[in-house]
Amino acid sequence: MSTEIRPFTVEIDSEQLQDLRQRLAGTRWPEAETCDGWDQGVPLDYARELTTYWQQDYDWRRCEAMLNAWPNYTTTLEGLDIHFIHRRSPHEHALPLIISHGWPGSVIEFHKIIDALAEPEKYGGDAADAFHVVAPSLPGYGFSGKPAQTGISVEKIASLWGQLMARLGYDAWVAQGGDWGSMITQCIAMSETEHCLGIHINMPIVAPDPDTMDQLTPMEQAALEGMAFYNEWDSGYSKQQSTRPQTLGYGLADSPVGQMTWIVEKFHAWTDCEKDGVKHPENALTRDEMLDNVMLYWLNNCAASSARLYWESFRTPNLNPIDIPVGCSVFPCEIFRASRRWGEQRYSQIIHWNELERGGHFAAFEQPEVFIKEVRDCFRQLR
Repeated sequence: MSTEIRPFTVEIDSEQLQDLRQRLAGTRWPEAETCDGWDQGVPLDYARELTTYWQQDYDWRRCEAMLNAWPNYTTTLEGLDIHFIHRRSPHEHALPLIISHGWPGSVIEFHKIIDALAEPEKYGGDAADAFHVVAPSLPGYGFSGKPAQTGISVEKIASLWGQLMARLGYDAWVAQGGDWGSMITQCIAMSETEHCLGIHINMPIVAPDPDTMDQLTPMEQAALEGMAFYNEWDSGYSKQQSTRPQTLGYGLADSPVGQMTWIVEKFHAWTDCEKDGVKHPENALTRDEMLDNVMLYWLNNCAASSARLYWESFRTPNLNPIDIPVGCSVFPCEIFRASRRWGEQRYSQIIHWNELERGGHFAAFEQPEVFIKEVRDCFRQLR
């Protein structure tokens, strides 16, 4: 099997963009929600407003140029073509870092942090904290290939990432991730221990410690309430994607507005986007940022292929102990949060733990400066 690393350029043909505009113009709309706000999902008025912007004002070529400003590559790992950005630092001492996104994210999430991690001295940091940044698109996401068979679980992706780093010539490296990227990174910490020096995650996946239930801290109580809210009101997408991703795929593959609202709903629910008592996704992310991310799903027809990771891994999370160094940054509007004492039940070597004041699930996207500091502070201890 080829071990070639192939340069890759993002090039979407104009016919595909024209087809998108025509589909947006021909959208068949549902009736409006029967309650105020977002309780039933994306409100009709906002869906129409964002669609009009997408059709008339949004500029994909701007996003394309941004992506192509970094070195992009593809390589084949166990029959799967994997797309990745490889931003080498000019500093030879830089620490290799592989960073993984999740759903409904993409490498777009990292557009504010890649250069600052690679050349910190240009962004108010210290060159001693430099990283060689590897940012792959998960299998079935973005510009990566789509699995044609079952078995591409978070454990398998962790193994693929180990192969990718070896192919790039990195013998010792660190890993970072949020959402599915957090699960993958934690699997790396269990399977790639010969080469992975440590991990940093912004969604620690741990079980609440039963021994603490009679003496919960305010943060732990809020975390349990957040889990209960997620299970009752916010988890429908995961139930569908973990059981019948193929059926979901037909609607989202055919309707750009369907794909957009399926994702934007989560930008509303999972970002730290409340301002003056009003919760709105554009308080955390710009329209262009949200649509850039949506476009990586729409242009690559990734609705079903991205959802299948839930079918593979969502129902049986691996909560085995992790014994290499672990850093955790817990943002207040994260879906699942944990206290340090809960984390200590799974992670035997916590080298960094911080509970932040602002930010949500898409940490690098929402709070890039805070995120960068967290990653630097964590991995500085392993250099």
